[in-house]
Amino acid sequence: MSEVSSQLPAEPISAVGVIASINKAPDGFYVVAQTTDGSDADLWKDGLFKSKVTRYLCFTRKAGPDVVVDVKVIDIKDALPEGFTPVEETMDTKEAAMRKRRLCVKISPRAAAETAVYDIQIIAKSKYHLVNYTCIGEINNMGMWYRIGDVPQHQSSQETSSTDNTAAPPNTASRRTTSRPDYEHQSSGNYTLTALDDVPFVVSQKFFENPKEMQQVNLMGITIKSLAEIEEEFHYNFSTERSIAV
Repeated sequence: MSEVSSQLPAEPISAVGVIASINKAPDGFYVVAQTTDGSDADLWKDGLFKSKVTRYLCFTRKAGPDVVVDVKVIDIKDALPEGFTPVEETMDTKEAAMRKRRLCVKISPRAAAETAVYDIQIIAKSKYHLVNYTCIGEINNMGMWYRIGDVPQHQSSQETSSTDNTAAPPNTASRRTTSRPDYEHQSSGNYTLTALDDVPFVVSQKFFENPKEMQQVNLMGITIKSLAEIEEEFHYNFSTERSIAV
């Protein structure tokens, strides 16, 4: 059994790739240059002929909006699994990443992921097993194993600000939520402060003190009347019609 740390890394893997040269890995990427027992972890090497072509697995745990939730190694002729993206080219030379086999990665938004891949190891012989790891396939008589763990959800600064404002006393910035309830924080946590924030909007008291003054309104010479005024002005009792009928 290999000496692999039992402690889960702090961050899940956010991207996986293949490179042709160990010295040309992108910034922030870790190169799996050796197997767990110290052998060369070249994914391209030919057992019969010594080739100058080399391929090495690399990955990064740089925090971002997405995380790697699954990895598969399939035959080059097999159909691509649903939701997976193949690693077709090397990151440094843009050449074919592998031969005969294909590395496939499944990416998910971090906010939607419950579990993710935290570590990937390569062992020299498939008969060996790694504790807390799962074998995802074999390449050149080497086994590729990964470790899955729960994804911690980081609280954004906007959400933290919203929580602080809710618990803040009335004389703080949270006061704008009472004067302008229609501008409360949206579920996305985004909020834009405008020049009208903290300005109370109320109906003038004069409209409550003299409601009768509002009954007669003249718009371009048209007088607005109440139902009672209309019935009084245009009342007709039909007395002439009734007398003829009799």
